[in-house]
This record gives sequence, structure tokens and C-alpha cells, in this order.
Amino acid sequence: MGRTRKRTAGAALGAVALGAVGALAWAARDMPAAFGGDPTKGARGDRMRLSPRYRDGVFHNVHEAELSGGPDAAEGRKIFKEMFFGEERDTRRPSGPIPLVHDDIPRGESDGQLAVSWLGHSTALLEIEGKRILLDPVWSERCSPSPSVGPRRMHEPPVALGDLPRVDAVVISHDHYDHLDMRSVRELARTLPELRFVVPLGVGAHLERWGVGPERFDELDWEEEVDLGGVRVVSTSAQHFSGRGFSNDGTLWSSWAFIGAEQRAFYSGDTGYFEGFAETGEKYGPFDVSLVQIGAYSDHWRSVHMTPEEGVSTHLDVNRGSGDAGSGLLVPVHWCTFVLGLHPWSEPVERLCADADERGVRVAVPMPGERVEVARPPKLDHWWRTVA
Repeated sequence: MGRTRKRTAGAALGAVALGAVGALAWAARDMPAAFGGDPTKGARGDRMRLSPRYRDGVFHNVHEAELSGGPDAAEGRKIFKEMFFGEERDTRRPSGPIPLVHDDIPRGESDGQLAVSWLGHSTALLEIEGKRILLDPVWSERCSPSPSVGPRRMHEPPVALGDLPRVDAVVISHDHYDHLDMRSVRELARTLPELRFVVPLGVGAHLERWGVGPERFDELDWEEEVDLGGVRVVSTSAQHFSGRGFSNDGTLWSSWAFIGAEQRAFYSGDTGYFEGFAETGEKYGPFDVSLVQIGAYSDHWRSVHMTPEEGVSTHLDVNRGSGDAGSGLLVPVHWCTFVLGLHPWSEPVERLCADADERGVRVAVPMPGERVEVARPPKLDHWWRTVA
């Protein structure tokens, strides 16, 4: 499909995420730094233009045809009306406070266990072979360029940013506001001077604008990797888009593989379902645990956000080399914290659990703040039903 069609789809998603174009314009005037830097300048721009995924000034997915059928302007207005004024809007929030787990993450050195502490939405702390890797940290009250306008958290962060244990690296999947939070990045960089950042190609421009020097981050194209003290951090393919302002796709988006001597983990980032996950599984899998996006799906934009059932398929794809659907643990992310879709708030995890059960996939659904040891996951207790 043409770029215009894809940009229209991206604009519709942006309208849902930010509330209104007017609010976005206000935020641009009030907080220009949140929009990040210009990735096209200097050596970074030269490197981007050499990427197989970059042409005509933007990054592209592997299969552009799969992105056809996005909403046009009229449908975008319909989505906006349904999101904010539809009869089912009250189902998108829980009936009571979301239960949180505090003080579940050990403060000392890692015990060497492969573990995941889900902190809400897509923010998670991965412990792998003694290293701690923080995924898509978002501690702000809103996922927006403005502290006053945009989707607001449905629960507080279960752990204060300053109460995290030592973190070795931050890994970012893409530059949307619900995954790359300027305030969190600045605070992490300020308080943890040894912290490294690993980001998709082009995203380093945002970090530099926010005061993170280039010596502190690695910018990767797909299939590129860095070594984090014996853990390979590999940028792998995804099917999504990027953008923090009025244009899309100026920076790359990625899923990620984390490969140690004995332990392996996968993080999908935001993505539509496509055959790239099977290729990732063949090259880097199988994985002991996969963190997979399950929320904010819709028929309006299904090419860039998976359904829960497609999330189960993704888990199976990246683990297909094992020959056993139950060999890895699936931990769902990208749900529960922000209202970014049209579905009821707990529908993603209900659908996920039902489909995983039918297909023999092991699932752990921690409460925000709960630490899951992959070798000893907790019994599924359907905690979300108490506030559904």
C-alpha cells in the first residue's frame, strides 16, 4: 500500500492514544523536548540510509502489503467517537483498584535465576544470568508528550523508580510514548551513571536530546547485537511503526532476543503477527520465557497490534525449535495500565488464557510488581477477575 494510507492508519492510532489533535498541538508548544531529536542528521542519518529497511526517508516493514486496510479519516473520527463517547467505554477500566505487589524484587545482587518482574503495560525487569535489563520503562502518569493531557495510568507504578535494584541496561522497543518515556529516561540516566541503553536505529537521537551521551547507548538495526557481560542482546524483526510527533516511521521498531549461555528470553515489543517470529525462533530460539504484547488490538489496526490469540501463536513460533508447546513460559504485557484500545480492560488476558489452555501453552499472569521465577511460575489465579 502507499505511504499515505499507512500514515492515515498511524494517525488514527495516535488520535486514540493522545485524545485529540488539538491536545497534541498544545503539547508540542508546551513540551517540545518530548518529541525527541532529529535522527536524520550527521552520521546517524548516513547509517539509517544504509539500512535495508530505510527508503524514501522512512523505515518500512518487511511486508508493506500487510498494512493495507487501515482506517481512513472518516473511520478515524468514528474510532475517536467510540473510544471517548461509546456505550462500552466504562468497560475499559476496572471496577476497583488494580491489585499491586510491592517489594517483591530483591534489592541485592541478582541470584542468577531467570525471572521477570512485570511493572505494568510493557515495562518489565528481566533478570537473566545475573544481569538486570529494564524493558520500555514508563513511570510517568500519562503516556503523552504532556504531563496534563493524554492516556492516564489506571494504577500507580508498583515500584518507585528510585527503589529499583541495580540495573545493567535499558532496552527500548520503539519510540511511541507508552514505550519511550522522556521523564523516566532522564531520571534513570541521572541516577544510574553506569546504565547503558540499547535502542532501535534512530532512537538514539531522542536520547541525545534528553542529555544521554552517545557513549552510553547502542543503536541497532535488525539482526545486530551487543554483548552485555555475556548476554547477547539482539534486535529482531517486528511489524509496527514509530513516531512521536506529526510524522511516522523516522526511527526503527524492534522485538528483542536475550541470549545467555544457559538462559534465553524474548520480548515482542508492539507488533502485528507475521512470519518474522518463526524466523526469529529458528535463528535464536527456543526461549525459556517470552514477553508478548496482547492488548490494544482492534480490527481497525490489526496489522500493527496482535490479538491475544496471535500472541500465543507468536510464543509458539519463537519456540518452534523445541517441539513442545509447553517448553517455554508466556508472560503477557501491554495491557492493564493504559486505555489504548476499544476492548474491555481484562478481555486481552481472558482471551489469552483460554487460547493458551487449548494449545498447551504455559502462562504466568503476574500482578503489577510481582516477580516470576521462570523455573517456578505461580499458579494461575485469575486475580484480575476481582476487579473486572
